[in-house]
Amino acid sequence: MTEKKEKKRHTFAICAYGDSPYLEECMASLACQRQGSEIICCTSTPSPYIAGLAEKYRIPLYVREGKSGIREDWLFAYGKASGELVTIAHQDDRYEKNYAGTLLSMYEKYPDMTVFCSDYATLRMEPDSGTPKLQLVNPVWLVKKLLRLPLRLKWFSDRKAVKKAALLFGNSICCPSCTYNKKLIGDQLFNSDFEFALDWDNLYQLACRPGRFVCAERPLIFYRVHSGATTKQCIEDNRRKNDETAMFRKMWPESLVKIFMHFYKKAYKAYEK
Repeated sequence: MTEKKEKKRHTFAICAYGDSPYLEECMASLACQRQGSEIICCTSTPSPYIAGLAEKYRIPLYVREGKSGIREDWLFAYGKASGELVTIAHQDDRYEKNYAGTLLSMYEKYPDMTVFCSDYATLRMEPDSGTPKLQLVNPVWLVKKLLRLPLRLKWFSDRKAVKKAALLFGNSICCPSCTYNKKLIGDQLFNSDFEFALDWDNLYQLACRPGRFVCAERPLIFYRVHSGATTKQCIEDNRRKNDETAMFRKMWPESLVKIFMHFYKKAYKAYEK
């Protein structure tokens, strides 16, 4: 008789696109978690490289047919995850070994948690040498940390006003640090027409729904900044500016939108190197 495989409560769903040189580092960090989770890999750009790494780490690989797109790829990965808690793992980033354990501990304490997130450390790739430089503190990180202050009030982080307060002046939540409660949210996630601000819009919509946002203010992921990142591409073709302007217009009058965008665009310089 075949032994029944134990169903995990949590799933890391890696979205692989192209042949990222950082994909193996991401997979290795998930395989080394102290708390075991289901790990799957999903892609709309299948290649021997991705298939080889998935086989090496014994990670099931799912291929989506059709044109690649951030929303479509994320929804596909979310749908393939069998756990009630789903982390859309970004292929360029690395996860600290206590991420899954911290997540599950928070879920035990706050069963109404719809979104879990954490602080992060930045891995900036040096353009000349290609080596990563760890940044624990930088201006963008500091602003995001300050904007997340309302979420420190975990007893009140089920209130719409508290959840929205962390999103009113920009997206203070690091997207790859997010885990979504599929059991409470359902299958329809990422219901947004945006490309760059998809995660911000998604979080704002979830903030208006029942459920608690829980943030662990410790760096549980290493967020990589490099010249090939999607963020940089969205800056260059103005998708980021257009999406962020539209998001601010959802929440603020036009006069304030212009002021916010004047200062907010300064963060784009983080990707110029």
